[in-house]
Amino acid sequence: MKFLLKSSALALLVAIGAACTDRPVEMANNTTAPGDTLAASRDCEPLATLPPEAPDQEPAFEGQTRACADSSGVNFEVEVLATGLEHPWAVEPLPDGDLLVTERPGRLRIVSASGEVGQPISGVPDVYTEGQGGLLDAALSPDFGTDRTLFLSYSEARNGENTTAVSRAVLSEDERTLQDAQVIFRIEPTYDGDKHFGSRLAFGPEGMLYITTGDRSDAPMRQYAQQMDSHLGKTLRIHPDGSVPDDNPFVEEAGAQPEIWTLGHRNVQSAAFDAQGRYWQVEHGTRGGDELNLIERGNNYGWPHQAYGIEYSGQPLPGEPVVPDSDYVQPVYYWDPVIAPSGADFYGGDAFPEWQGSLFVGALREMRLVRLDIENERVVGEEHLLVDRGQRIRDVREGPDGSLYVITDHAEGELWRLRPAGGM
Repeated sequence: MKFLLKSSALALLVAIGAACTDRPVEMANNTTAPGDTLAASRDCEPLATLPPEAPDQEPAFEGQTRACADSSGVNFEVEVLATGLEHPWAVEPLPDGDLLVTERPGRLRIVSASGEVGQPISGVPDVYTEGQGGLLDAALSPDFGTDRTLFLSYSEARNGENTTAVSRAVLSEDERTLQDAQVIFRIEPTYDGDKHFGSRLAFGPEGMLYITTGDRSDAPMRQYAQQMDSHLGKTLRIHPDGSVPDDNPFVEEAGAQPEIWTLGHRNVQSAAFDAQGRYWQVEHGTRGGDELNLIERGNNYGWPHQAYGIEYSGQPLPGEPVVPDSDYVQPVYYWDPVIAPSGADFYGGDAFPEWQGSLFVGALREMRLVRLDIENERVVGEEHLLVDRGQRIRDVREGPDGSLYVITDHAEGELWRLRPAGGM
């Protein structure tokens, strides 16, 4: 496939803003980037041009990093539907075209298709709101049209510490109240920290609820991503009522948490199923090493034993060298330097035929919307959109009308609608 090169304004990655962890980011001085020669062999230029944080690391296969710059040539317009949202974290389109939005301080609102911002919905659980904690993701029941059930993930205080929880509730007919609320899952162990709560929710084609978790960030907690008696650093899979499916991979393993589907994750805030029913995640790395992973039953994705990138301090990661033939699953794709991914969705609508099958990913640090072309489970092109707006993109979702809806993570956050130029 031949790709058009983007303009220099979009092809050049500019390190702007703070990383999602609010830690300082320094750039390496090495000017040779892994993947550059591979891109050249594909008769294209990589979109990423800044030097990598870990210049000695090499990709495990061609195209694993620094994909060809792609240009879809789509002419779209951005409509600002709502402003003044306080650190919105998730946007969930409703069947009637309205949009459910979570705000990290603990508010759940509906923004109408015309942009009217509703009052906070009552009945939302109490949330822990320090650091990265708060009200996080929202997902509709697969049968929302008849049962009006929705699911929320959030951080909660417990026994002097905190953790991530998931609850389900029924949205009242007047859309003002959550009714019959119940907590269906709580992550163990708890920890007195304010980072890496993970928390994306997604329903699989078989009707199960998939939950991503974080490792809680601090070095002493990283080990739990590999420990089977912990939910931290895992993908979890449960029934919508919170019970454990009999076919989960570790149900019969002594000492293992039965909800575990995969392990070895750092902090996943992007997750989506594609049209073929495959489950994908985009995971936060350290300095370097954001990963796109194809998630499959029982796999170990390596953290903290194996990962791309370096520590925030500039020191090498303490795990094993990255090798393609280890017991850990290689990422399908990785970014070094990072984009700080949050929110993801595969596009399948008719409004933008050129985007069908693309994976869209929000970028917090790089303040843009990333579009990936994926063929045969490999990234074959990357395009960056909304670069000129310079805002931290927290979530992206396709609406029932084929528009893309985007929220920005700021104290005065916004909700945008991307639609074809000239209207639909």
